Amino acid sequence: MKHLPKHVRPRWRYLAVGIETWPDADLSRGAFQRALWFAAQNLVGDTKSADADLTVFDFHFAGGAGETIVRVRRGEVETARAALACIGTVAGAPVGLRVRGVSGTVRACEERYLGRRAGVSRERTVVFDAQTRTVSDRGRASDVHLPGGFAGATDLDFE
Repeated sequence: MKHLPKHVRPRWRYLAVGIETWPDADLSRGAFQRALWFAAQNLVGDTKSADADLTVFDFHFAGGAGETIVRVRRGEVETARAALACIGTVAGAPVGLRVRGVSGTVRACEERYLGRRAGVSRERTVVFDAQTRTVSDRGRASDVHLPGGFAGATDLDFE
């Protein structure tokens, strides 16, 4: 089967969504997807929710906090935001959702709004554990090169 020409393919927008709930809640991608579809159907009806084509594209959740990427057709971003605002519980657990931003690609969405930047780092020399060592810095995260591997550290750990 042939691919569609670029001008005929559907255009997508990606919403970065932050999730908060109680620490003992156990949320899954499937449960969040069902809650999103249910909210969209109740808010705008079957045909309009089908036009939006809301899909949970990426889902990470642990310890009461998480983040997800929701894919939506271009032109239906407002519908997606409204449907997300209607979600009060997922799998019986109360949730708070916040749209962090909207992007045209998954990669840009991850890098700009979810803090999953590409592995750009710089190296410097520091004193760690009374010895001079090399450190790879990636913003706030630092990895100290040790003979047996790496150790995570902060600027307060260095002399």
